[in-house]
Amino acid sequence: MAPRIRRQGTLVTFVLLVVLVASVVVATRTAAEAAETPRRGGILLAVIGADPPSLDPHQESTFANIQLVAPLYSTLLQIDPYSYPKIVGDVATEWKIAPDGLTYIFKIRQGIRFHDGSTLTAADVKATYDKIVFPPEGVRSVRKNAYTAVASVEAPDPSTVVFKLKFPSASLLGNLASPWNVIYPKKYLDKDPNYFKTNVMGSGPFTFKGYTRGATFEGQRNPDYFVKDRPYLDGYKFFISPETSVRAAAIRSGRAYIEFRDLPNAEVEAIRKQLGDKVVVQTTPMTGQFGIAINNTAKPFTDVRVRQALTLGLDRYTASKVLYGLTGLRGIGGLMRPGTEWAMPEAELQKLPGFWKDGEKSRAEAKRLLAEAGYANGLKLTLKNRNVKLPYQDFAVFAIQEWRKIGIEVEHRPLETAAWFNDGQNTGNFELIIAPTVEFMDDPDQFLGRYATGSTQNWGRYSDPRIDDLFSRQARTLDPAERKKLVNELEKIVLGNAYYMPGLWWTRNVVHWAKVKNYVAPPSHYTNQKLQDVWLAEE
Repeated sequence: MAPRIRRQGTLVTFVLLVVLVASVVVATRTAAEAAETPRRGGILLAVIGADPPSLDPHQESTFANIQLVAPLYSTLLQIDPYSYPKIVGDVATEWKIAPDGLTYIFKIRQGIRFHDGSTLTAADVKATYDKIVFPPEGVRSVRKNAYTAVASVEAPDPSTVVFKLKFPSASLLGNLASPWNVIYPKKYLDKDPNYFKTNVMGSGPFTFKGYTRGATFEGQRNPDYFVKDRPYLDGYKFFISPETSVRAAAIRSGRAYIEFRDLPNAEVEAIRKQLGDKVVVQTTPMTGQFGIAINNTAKPFTDVRVRQALTLGLDRYTASKVLYGLTGLRGIGGLMRPGTEWAMPEAELQKLPGFWKDGEKSRAEAKRLLAEAGYANGLKLTLKNRNVKLPYQDFAVFAIQEWRKIGIEVEHRPLETAAWFNDGQNTGNFELIIAPTVEFMDDPDQFLGRYATGSTQNWGRYSDPRIDDLFSRQARTLDPAERKKLVNELEKIVLGNAYYMPGLWWTRNVVHWAKVKNYVAPPSHYTNQKLQDVWLAEE
């Protein structure tokens, strides 16, 4: 659920926020671990399923980026590692919101140093957010649609940052806690705003040690970190492999201690059987689902009937049963996570193409639509994908088998991560492409901005003024009930026109050796990745 600020009738009550003091995450630990004395030292060994397209979190949207680099950086705010979705400070020590909801003032902690020894000031925070909210030409910002309310970012003095808004925002505070919004030194951005695609310079608990593409990524303890006595670890090291079996074997053998993203149930059970109480499994719902982007600019997908046939041909109810054990994909829902305050009611969802309970009826309608569109003898298409098995390739194989039942033959073409992002996000060089929607928190601004015209995350490259209008209206609506109506209206347009084809919502298994202490798996595999509070117990 999105962070909620209670409102009692008026906007003044909503924003009469006093000063929220949030001392930098030394959040409450679980009772069991609070009783233990943290041990210093050791290298946290982890496995990860891909290389990042670049090292710049502002321009990327993959776990392969944020899990590797988050420990190297600080953010303005963050999600409390122990209490999702509570918001606490990181670089900000306190903040207040003006009574009209149009000004947010943040105080910046003094004495923070970047890893090159320079001091972090409000000017660096301003430069960072200017890059995200108002990216210069030639710089991609994949999340700027989450900040449409922001008119300007100001730094009136070295310890103060001011966000001025065009209209009150229901979710700005939460969006400012994004783990992707890492703070960069202004002097590097001034020289080259794309500098951080290939370089690292942060102020986080660890400093960059080394990266060998396709093999390892390493960080080492920052002795000058602004949270005194942290981190506990001497460093961390990721081993990179797209093969699920290789990562699972690394956990079983003790070559790695944790997989932060996910392992399938079968691998989890095998690890449990072999290692017993030497391992811990944290299972959580995910703020993300796996679906398929359809290139709306290319024939035959310019015809809504073809797009609708594709989504009707995918039996999500059978998929949920078949894929859960293999992949963790299970939840059936629209564009917002099932079970949250924003989710579309099931009765409404089941009226939309692709969500009918009767699979045979759906397939019959899909065939009828294809024939009406001039494809009575079927179609041959290509589905591009990421070369990460879990759950990308398993999901694709199921979808291809389903489409065969309605006369559509699909070639499956896996690509290395950077090539997959390039074809999907940058060039639109695809017919169909596996395109998950995964965010750091359950908020409509985060999840729905990708459906707006011109969004860098609008891989399908469609444009519908109704969607743009509804997205804009929900972003500035402070009443949760009214906002939900707008969100659900937007969903019906996207799903009814099959602009994008959602599949299933994900559940993740975080498997780690029991000696890995003080890590709590949140619903997003993007948050709680700084590792500053994690420690390794003696075996």
